[in-house]
Amino acid sequence: MSETVHNRIAVLRAERGISRRQLADALGVHYQTIGYLERGEFRPSLHLALRIAAYFEVPVEVVFSIEPFPRIGDATAGSRRSA
Repeated sequence: MSETVHNRIAVLRAERGISRRQLADALGVHYQTIGYLERGEFRPSLHLALRIAAYFEVPVEVVFSIEPFPRIGDATAGSRRSA
């Protein structure tokens, strides 16, 4: 069983126009930590994961998952094939 933790931090940052440094400053962590998280090179503590979710004002499950998130467009690809 893989212990990979998938996340959408980069997507959420891009949607809101927030830099890694801005997010890091808001969370009180080093900006490189955000990069490590986004690349899956570092798993956040529960406390940090909850703080990230709170920062983006979304449930933690929107940001983190133990299953890979579906790729953008995958949900619509199936509906186009069946049409």
